[in-house]
Amino acid sequence: MSDPKHATPAEPTDATSEAHLRIDAVPGDGRDETENERLDRNWNEMLQELRVIQTGTQILTGFLLAAVFQSRFEELDDYQRTVYLCLVVTSILTTVFGLTPVSLHRALFRQRKKAQVVRVTDHILTFTMVGVALTLAGTGMLIFDFVFGRVGGIVIGVVILLVVAVLWIVVPRVVRRTPHIELRG
Repeated sequence: MSDPKHATPAEPTDATSEAHLRIDAVPGDGRDETENERLDRNWNEMLQELRVIQTGTQILTGFLLAAVFQSRFEELDDYQRTVYLCLVVTSILTTVFGLTPVSLHRALFRQRKKAQVVRVTDHILTFTMVGVALTLAGTGMLIFDFVFGRVGGIVIGVVILLVVAVLWIVVPRVVRRTPHIELRG
């Protein structure tokens, strides 16, 4: 009888079907894990990402909520107030998205739904990152609009979105396509 922990990806064990094979295992990646171990690892990696995102979105949301109570808030024109309110909504929704995986995990705890939790959390993290990008660009845009005028605000908003697109989309794709180079001591 085969040992499920040491089964190769092409060899189903007696206790598993092909659906439970390590479908994302990369040959030669040094991992020898069951599907449950892989799901646990993926969940733990996502939790680390969530911790960073949650802290950032909560701080940014707090900053935006506090801004309305500043004395200079009255100096904002209608456009700036509209941008501000859109930012508050975007930031709050981004915070809600960032907290959703915790609620999902809590609701499905001990229900043997970790694969679904990991899959849904992966999608939620993508939406959360979009919300973070929009909130960052919008906040930069609002501040520069207030200090330097409409053109300055729009320029910095676009620049921030371009930087985010390069660092969060282009760079990972380039790294993914780059052959692995092993560095030795």
